[in-house]
Amino acid sequence: MKLTKKLVSVLTTAALVASLTACGADSNSGPNSSSGSSAASNSTSKKYTIGICQLVEHEALDEATRGFKEALTEKLGEGNVEFDEQNAQGEATNCSTITNGFVTSNVDLIMANATGALQAATQATADIPILGTSITDYGTALNMKDWTGKTGTNVSGTSDLAPIEQQEDMILELYPDVRKVGIIYCSSEPNSAYQSDLMMKALKEDNIEYKEYTAADSNEIQTVTTTACNECDVIYIPTDNTMASSAETIKNVVIPAGIPVIAGEAGLCAAGVATLSISYYSIGRKTGEMAYEILVNNKKPGDMEIEFADTFTKMYNEENCKALNLTVPEDYEKLEVAAE
Repeated sequence: MKLTKKLVSVLTTAALVASLTACGADSNSGPNSSSGSSAASNSTSKKYTIGICQLVEHEALDEATRGFKEALTEKLGEGNVEFDEQNAQGEATNCSTITNGFVTSNVDLIMANATGALQAATQATADIPILGTSITDYGTALNMKDWTGKTGTNVSGTSDLAPIEQQEDMILELYPDVRKVGIIYCSSEPNSAYQSDLMMKALKEDNIEYKEYTAADSNEIQTVTTTACNECDVIYIPTDNTMASSAETIKNVVIPAGIPVIAGEAGLCAAGVATLSISYYSIGRKTGEMAYEILVNNKKPGDMEIEFADTFTKMYNEENCKALNLTVPEDYEKLEVAAE
């Protein structure tokens, strides 16, 4: 008899639990309810923290950062990503401080905008994924010999390298009688030296005389530019963050001297007459899409090829062209130069 009572009690309890479970299932069913899988998805969705170290503030790098943030936000969804965006104001030591801070905070990924930022990030961590953008040549920036297009480490990203031979073609197209080209860049930027080497090779093949002029920092730019103007009839400035941040200083020297500048990118063309440029916003977006693949689909940066711009655009600075009496061919687009 005691056994029977106990059995009845167990059966009653089981029936009550089953009834409650069924009621719970019913409360979540119907057209206005959320599905169980959706609820699980929401509860396990991760909010990512991304550290952004940008070397210096100027138009090209700003656009790359904007493209990166917009693309990644679109891919992850609003509210699922937080950006810790910091600017190093052109100082390598600041890049180190910023990226070491990201490591301490254990961010999910570091976006390094420009070579100095990338170099600091790689010194700070070998574990957190790093994506660079606005990097001309990764082999040079990371001092990697036998460059294959992949780092094999925790680093990948996008390049801002425009075809140097086509930029040299632009010099000859606009100034077919050029005698000597001055190449100006900042000596502390290895990617600028890399571009200078490519330009010198192209000029040499066309029997055009050339000379390099380097500035150690922004304080030397005016003097170096003045010297180049006195010795050359055309100046070429490759993609160079220090030069780009001092474009107005360069303009104030070259325009009165009557010496045209062919620029490596659109931001620098504030001092120039023309450029064959990429869209920094577009390579920023590419970098954001790569970040999504790493964060969500577990891609390894070291296995990802460095990506490049898809298109290049001939552009001209109307104000500077008028000042130097230059008429550009019809296939050049007018460049919108930001007012100082």
